[in-house]
Amino acid sequence: MGTGFCTKLGKTWAKAEKGLNDAVSRSFVGKYFKLQARKTCFTKELRAATATFLTMAYILTVNATIVADSGGTCSLSDCTPPGGPDCVVKPNSGYETCLARIRNDLVVVTALSAMIGSFFMGVLANLPLAVAPAMGPNAYFTYDLVGFHGTGSMTYGTGLAVLCVEGLAFIFLSASGLRAKVARLIPQSVRLAFAAGIGLFIAFVGLQAHQGVGLVGPDPSTLVTAAACAHTDPVTGACVDGKMRSPTFWLGMVGLVITCYGLMKEVKGSMIYGILFVTLISWIRGTAVTYFPYTKVGDTKFNYFKKVVDFHRIESTAGAISFTNFNRSEVWVALMTLLYVDVLATTGILYTMAELGGFVDDKGSFEGEYMAYLVDAGTTVVASTLGGSPVATYVESSAGLREGGRTGLTAVIVSFYFMLSLFFTPLLTSVPPWAIGPSLVMVGVLMMKVVKDIEWGNVKDAVPAFATMVLMPLTYSIANGIIGGAGIYIVLSLYDYVVWVVRRAAKMRREKNQVSAAGGGGQDVEMT
Repeated sequence: MGTGFCTKLGKTWAKAEKGLNDAVSRSFVGKYFKLQARKTCFTKELRAATATFLTMAYILTVNATIVADSGGTCSLSDCTPPGGPDCVVKPNSGYETCLARIRNDLVVVTALSAMIGSFFMGVLANLPLAVAPAMGPNAYFTYDLVGFHGTGSMTYGTGLAVLCVEGLAFIFLSASGLRAKVARLIPQSVRLAFAAGIGLFIAFVGLQAHQGVGLVGPDPSTLVTAAACAHTDPVTGACVDGKMRSPTFWLGMVGLVITCYGLMKEVKGSMIYGILFVTLISWIRGTAVTYFPYTKVGDTKFNYFKKVVDFHRIESTAGAISFTNFNRSEVWVALMTLLYVDVLATTGILYTMAELGGFVDDKGSFEGEYMAYLVDAGTTVVASTLGGSPVATYVESSAGLREGGRTGLTAVIVSFYFMLSLFFTPLLTSVPPWAIGPSLVMVGVLMMKVVKDIEWGNVKDAVPAFATMVLMPLTYSIANGIIGGAGIYIVLSLYDYVVWVVRRAAKMRREKNQVSAAGGGGQDVEMT
């Protein structure tokens, strides 16, 4: 009887699903997104969108936490007295309260950027690709341009101006068709090493205390060492009572194992499950791993967390963009570097996702390519005015492609999911660093797989690639890795160029001598 009921229920559901899919396919929405032409249906697009969102929802907290490391609009004036010039890099309740407010703003900015970008990617390009703030460019913006808590070469407002101008330049490159041509000029070895280097950089960030699990800490002799300290010296950052004793580190490791198991079994949203487990444990007050200790800062965080549902209005980051100090050399260097980074990252990922979905034709192009580039660039401009980092097509879109997503309807539904997330900022901003750190490490792991395509047997390719990957984490600068790798490639390529010039000059000399000899021989014949 039970089996018969389940069978009947299954048939009823299948019939209802078919009716819904047929109705949507015949509607304006179905015709606009070409559901029948691309041999898909509404429920398949819905499943694809859900899979995509689950695999990339971590960006809401991860991106906000990374960009908040720049300090945003927080300054010395936000420090609790006595402040001092170093209060922004040392524990200070006033400055930490300001950072919490910035982080809340950036969660909303991240959700808005993803919502806007994904919506227009679906409506204008009709591609099942989600758009959100990119991992890599966000780290470059935070740690290279603005610096940790504003200790870099430019202010947060100037950094946003760089992003805005870079986005406008990107729009020009996309509209003129130069974007794809520029990408082809980049050496393949450096292009592949770029992704791997950023992966190492992001993983290194996730292993540190302020952003991740705290496994890596400072050391006066070796610069870095294993840490995971239960307590640290607030001045030097060194362990006070022994290493590998941090409860939050071991909880983060459990989250990492959960994520790894999920990815091994190809479970959708594995990163989310790891983050969720660690976060739920950390929300319990009165424990050694709580995110809400009984302190002034902890009480403030907990009071906001208890709201659960709340639409947070952007208070500080929107409109913080400033062109006041734009005419400086480091600004233009940053602009060119960021443009270079974006050409590599967004163009490569977009093409990869298009190939995975089977949209690329024999000529190497795909339907919606032109609008997809414009959406990528345009959303970056919008994000910069809100106070966020550059956006790009997400590799997690591959989860939706595996679920059968074939049209822009997938991207539109992903956009709807991000809109819903705007109402849960108290929960999303209460995710601790040791819950986010493991996901950063896993992002690094996934980005490393491109190294297999580098020709390590060819020194001309291997050395620039190795330099690119090593310099990024070891100099704590994505720009240094890109410049170093590209520079070494150019220097090694000079040998081939010099050899070509010498051979060309020798050939021209021989031809000139032959012409001269032939001319001289003709004169001798006439005289005879």
